[in-house]
Amino acid sequence: MQTTNTVLMVEPIAFGYNAETAENNYFQVEQKETDIQQKALSEFKNFVEKLQAKGINVITVKDTIDPHTPDSIFPNNWVSFHQDGKVVLYPMFASNRRVERREDIIETIKNEGFSVSEIDDWSLPEVQGHYLEGTGSMIFDHDHKIAYGSVSLRLDENLFKEFCEKYGFQPVVFHSYQTVENERLPIYHTNVMMCVADQFVVICLDCIDDELEREKIQEVIKSTNKEIIEISEDQLQQFAGNMLQVQNDQGEKFLVMSETAYKSLNSEQVSNIEKYCEIIHADLNTIEVNGGGSARCMLAEVFLPKN
Repeated sequence: MQTTNTVLMVEPIAFGYNAETAENNYFQVEQKETDIQQKALSEFKNFVEKLQAKGINVITVKDTIDPHTPDSIFPNNWVSFHQDGKVVLYPMFASNRRVERREDIIETIKNEGFSVSEIDDWSLPEVQGHYLEGTGSMIFDHDHKIAYGSVSLRLDENLFKEFCEKYGFQPVVFHSYQTVENERLPIYHTNVMMCVADQFVVICLDCIDDELEREKIQEVIKSTNKEIIEISEDQLQQFAGNMLQVQNDQGEKFLVMSETAYKSLNSEQVSNIEKYCEIIHADLNTIEVNGGGSARCMLAEVFLPKN
């Protein structure tokens, strides 16, 4: 099953620019206004309401004041919830993101009627400087058991392959880049340049500089019979790659993205997506600018079995 009807979202309490993550997240820009948290909270609540209005089950958990976790609004990097009842915790690059891993959040999910068979903690390698930031770093094609991973400081290739071996995914390793002040630098998370849905894949092929890697990834996608909907590097900068397909209890599918991402798409891209599912878009500008992440990063999918 590629899509789930339940997502975890973490409500911000002290959201802001995180200098630690900005070292290699080139999407982040620090805004100096005093009401950043207030704006982010308003965007968050509006986003939750839009998802719920379409029948998507949203489990919201409030962030904590102490420890201070400015990026807690992006839970998909530290945890994933699997169909076999496993919960995986991931090694994080920024030390102030490691305290986002909260057992009480997993308890909240259990209290919502989901069954957890095991907590599989992969966080130890972060001490040695090896990272694998969840579904930010890895994009899963659940139906075909393929995992796409763009190598960066936030995705250690060996760790990625180990994870894939344990969880039965075929790893597709490649390198993607963005232009920052005329220099090609690694894209920090795979989920800003590609999104795998049930019948299509949104991807920025232009940022895969190696021709062989670019051809290989297209071949793999085509082998899964999914349509490739290509976005440009300019659209990637507007978070057009940072999308997630979800469904409601009736099985209706939706592609979730930010308003910035939606406005960057041309009419052909929109109609290509809408052939398959409706689009939900929300204004996440404050979160995107300061946090350097968008709609997909805010959603941790819950695939766990029900009790």
